[in-house]
Amino acid sequence: MQIVVAPDSFKGSIDARTAAAIVKAAIKEADAHYHVIEKPMADGGEGTIDVLITSMGGHMQSVNCTHGTGKEEQAFYAICEGNRAVIESAEIIGLADIPVDQRHPGRMTSYGLGQAMLHAMDTGCTELQLTLGGSATNDGGLGMLLALGMQAWDKQGNPIGIFGRHLLEVERLDISGLAPRLKQISIVAACDVTNPLCGNDGATSVYGPQKGLAAAELPAYDAAMAHVANLLEKQLNKSLQQTPGAGAAGGLGFALLVLGAELVPGAALVAEAIDLETAIQTADLVITGEGKSDDQTQLGKAPGHVAKLAQKHQVPTILLSGKLGRGWNEPERLFIAGYETAPANMPIELAIKQAKELLKERTKQIMQEIHIIIK
Repeated sequence: MQIVVAPDSFKGSIDARTAAAIVKAAIKEADAHYHVIEKPMADGGEGTIDVLITSMGGHMQSVNCTHGTGKEEQAFYAICEGNRAVIESAEIIGLADIPVDQRHPGRMTSYGLGQAMLHAMDTGCTELQLTLGGSATNDGGLGMLLALGMQAWDKQGNPIGIFGRHLLEVERLDISGLAPRLKQISIVAACDVTNPLCGNDGATSVYGPQKGLAAAELPAYDAAMAHVANLLEKQLNKSLQQTPGAGAAGGLGFALLVLGAELVPGAALVAEAIDLETAIQTADLVITGEGKSDDQTQLGKAPGHVAKLAQKHQVPTILLSGKLGRGWNEPERLFIAGYETAPANMPIELAIKQAKELLKERTKQIMQEIHIIIK
C-alpha cells in the first residue's frame, strides 16, 4: 500500500514537517512494507516558508525591518530557486508573537512587510511570493504601501504615520512615488480566505475582534478602510475591493492588488510547489491533519485542499485532528473518516503537551483497522 502523508501544522504543538514524520513512523511500525510519501502542507499561514524551503530548496535571508509592533527587529524570508523570495507575513507582523492583552490593530503596522519586499528586490529577486495568514494588522496595507513609497496626508496636510490608527486620519494620498521596480517583478500573494475588503464579510468585521478591536471600534475602522480604498481605486481607475481575498490579513490582500499582485489560495500554491498531486495520483490512501477542524476546513484550509486533490483521483482521505468541530466534513464529504488525536475529556493544555505522542498512538490505532476503514 502506498500512503501519502500531507498534514498541515497542529498549531501550538507540532509543525507540519514533524507531524508528517510522526505519522510516517507510526505507519511503518504498523507495517514496514507500506510505502509512505511525506508531503507536509501549509495554506499561507505560519510555517509556510518552512514547508516550501524544505520542498523547493533555497536558503533563509535575514532582514532588519519593522515588526508589527513598530520595533526594529531581525526577521527572515526565504530565497528559493535563485530569484524567488517567499515572505511570510506571520514572521514579520504575526499575531502569535503578541500577548493577547497587548493586541490592537491601532498599534500595529504592516510597514515591515514593505521593507522586506524592498530588501528582496535589492538582493535581485524578481518574483515575490507573500503568505498572508496570521497577521496582527488591520491597516488595509497602509504601512506596507508607505514603506514602498506611497505618500499620505491628514486633513491638516501632515504626513500620515505608519500604524493602524493612522488609517482613520487619511485625507489624501499619492501613489506616484511607489517603487518603480514593482512594475518589473511578479508578485503572488497566498491567502486562505476569500473575504472582500469591507462590509459585514470584510477584514474589519470578521477578523478585527480577534486582533483586538472592540465592537464599538469596528464601524470607524471599516469606514476608514473603505475611504482609503476609494482613494486608491480612484488613482488606479480600478475597482478592487470586492475581489475575493482583498480582505485577507487585515486588508493586505487589497493593498497587494493595488501593486498588481495575483491572489491565490495558499493551500493550492503550496500543493503545486511540492508537487502534491503527482504523489497522490499513485497513492492508495492519503492522510492529512491539522490542530482543529471545523466548517472552515473545506474552505481554503490545507486539509480540505489535500482531500479535494485526492477525491479528484478517487483516493480516500483520512483526517487527523486535535479537535473535530462542527461541520468538519461539510459541505462535501471529502474525508472517509476523521479522528481526534486526544481523548475527549483530556484538558487542552495536556493534549498540547502530549501532542506528538497522541498523534503517533492514534495513527497506529488507525493503521491496525485500515483495511476495515477503506473497505
